[in-house]
Amino acid sequence: MTSSSTSDLRVAIVGAGPAGIYAGNLLGTSVRDAGGTVAIDLFESLPAPYGLIRYGVAPDHPRIKGIVTSLHEMLDATPGGDDVAPRRNIRFIGNVEIGRDLALDELRQRYDAVILATGAMRDAELDIPGILRPGSFGAADFVAWYDGHPDVPRDWPLDRREVAVIGNGNVALDVARMLAKHDVDLRATEVADNVLAGLGASAVTDVHVFGRRGPADIKFTPIELRELGEVPNVDIVLYDDDFAGNAADPANARNNQLKVMLRLLNGWRSRPLTGAPRRLHLHFFHAPVEVLGDDRDGEGHVSGVRFERTEPDGRGGVRGTGEHRDIAVQQVYRAVGYAGTRVEGAPFDERTGVIPNIEGRVMETAALGGAAAGGAAVVPGLYATGWIKRGPVGLIGHTKSDAMETVAHLVADARAGALPARAVEGDVLELLDAREVPFTTWDGWRALDAHERELGAGHEYPRERVKVVPRNEQTAISREGVLVP
Repeated sequence: MTSSSTSDLRVAIVGAGPAGIYAGNLLGTSVRDAGGTVAIDLFESLPAPYGLIRYGVAPDHPRIKGIVTSLHEMLDATPGGDDVAPRRNIRFIGNVEIGRDLALDELRQRYDAVILATGAMRDAELDIPGILRPGSFGAADFVAWYDGHPDVPRDWPLDRREVAVIGNGNVALDVARMLAKHDVDLRATEVADNVLAGLGASAVTDVHVFGRRGPADIKFTPIELRELGEVPNVDIVLYDDDFAGNAADPANARNNQLKVMLRLLNGWRSRPLTGAPRRLHLHFFHAPVEVLGDDRDGEGHVSGVRFERTEPDGRGGVRGTGEHRDIAVQQVYRAVGYAGTRVEGAPFDERTGVIPNIEGRVMETAALGGAAAGGAAVVPGLYATGWIKRGPVGLIGHTKSDAMETVAHLVADARAGALPARAVEGDVLELLDAREVPFTTWDGWRALDAHERELGAGHEYPRERVKVVPRNEQTAISREGVLVP
């Protein structure tokens, strides 16, 4: 193969979430349309595919989980027949971490191009005093727990009555809803048994959600907000001083989505409380200043949060009023966004939490904004897509357009002879075998998928599936179809 052709491309994609799978599917189509062929290896650090769809979407969101069906179809086709789709050249290789099991340079030696699609799984920081006190958590860790991520503890301390969630986006709503829900309402979902047991023993009675801005500036989506009001045996509590003036009037909403949400909020204000055993409080115009602690036990466990009241500044933002309020809670969850994690061997911008790139072409330095910015040079054959490319914002539609842009540049670079020639031939699986890395395959995922569905069908509370949580059990089922002792 020459580096100036798409006739025999080999491409590695790191990350088997939506961003990586869309990129692989689009790359196959683009190369086929250009008259070439491509073999794609899709690497994933977890034993199972789908990334944030499996481990970042709340289990009571089956509509969003339905995206898995589309992703599955992109990877599940079998060669043969008249319609030989390019996605059939995608090979899933799970339970392999780049930087631990394989170096990025080792991939680059074996493939004409590498696309990094590692997403953003860690919490963005909230830099206020006391944020690291015992009882203060990142939302991403809690989400990973209730979604059965194999690399987090099996137990979660739901032993406090009053809980604060800081943030005004959909993740904050997911966290608040899961904290407020009763376990009986999750029995029909794919939630893991240890999570169901933990939620069943929860002591939580009051969940407080705080946002810096007002009701007219919330970052939720209407579906997420509506679901909040449909949680059984939970009262929604709002506060009149957060709705002063006409800023929360639906007639003044900037768009139809916001108009719908303001109508929901105003409707809840007039809805009588039922005396439900749990309450979900929505607070606006509250900027966190400090996480307070009780130092009498020597640990300084969370005892409350100090907020500064804010008000519109007339320029689309908010400003502090100087008024402070201390609200008693015993746990805090920060849901102020996600941040990307460095891929060992790749450039990384610590400030923005992304891999520096121009339209998906990775740059040698964090000089973003164009090649002229600091004279940053392109790293030949290295690309990025998804949240690690643009930051953790946007929905699935943005992920697809990201992948299209990145793939278009990769194909153009192949045509122009700008990809480095492969230095090492041979199957990467041979290297993994030699290192005794217990990698998983697509057939292995199908075995794990079938096993989880069998667990669900035979469960005390039948459901579509019950997730297997421990990594070693997932890997054993995938590789051998048996549970480890």
